[in-house]
Amino acid sequence: MKVGLLFGSFNPIHMGHLILGNYMAYNTDLSAVWYVVSPQNPFKKSSSLLHEFDRLHMVSLAIDKNDRLGVSDVEFRMPRPSYTIDSLTYLQDKYPGYEFVLIIGEDNLPFFPKWKNYERILEYFEVYVYPRAGTPPYSLKDHPKIKFIPAPMLDISATLIRDCVRQHKSITYMVPDDVENYIKQKKFWI
Repeated sequence: MKVGLLFGSFNPIHMGHLILGNYMAYNTDLSAVWYVVSPQNPFKKSSSLLHEFDRLHMVSLAIDKNDRLGVSDVEFRMPRPSYTIDSLTYLQDKYPGYEFVLIIGEDNLPFFPKWKNYERILEYFEVYVYPRAGTPPYSLKDHPKIKFIPAPMLDISATLIRDCVRQHKSITYMVPDDVENYIKQKKFWI
């Protein structure tokens, strides 16, 4: 089974994440896409994140009715901050019959050589790249393990959603209804 891994804070998960995961699961050679909830991204401040279990729960709510989408808390049990190569290696060891593919936005490629052991990622794993507007030039465009996928581009961000909540503006259609209800119930970002 070939599984795409979409790592992120998902603070909160939104329709852009869901459309991307669904597109990858149904329009490529992937059998499924797993959202890997990162407790702490090495490039982000952890103080701005909701508790990891709340973010995991929101992802579960969002993908509940789609059997090709899954969620993973693998990084919750790993040293922090989490590094992609460590998570990929762990998952490959845990699921030896699976073939894992890393899914990233094109805007990550200029900085990909700064990732921990990025050469090992490219040696052992394929990387599916979806387009992002305004990406600066980068050197990995012709790497044989990198495959460009013409997925739809949506300009929705978790930052925009959090700002809307703080300003008491609507987030309807930016997140699934169950996620919006959970955000309201828990009074996140108010």
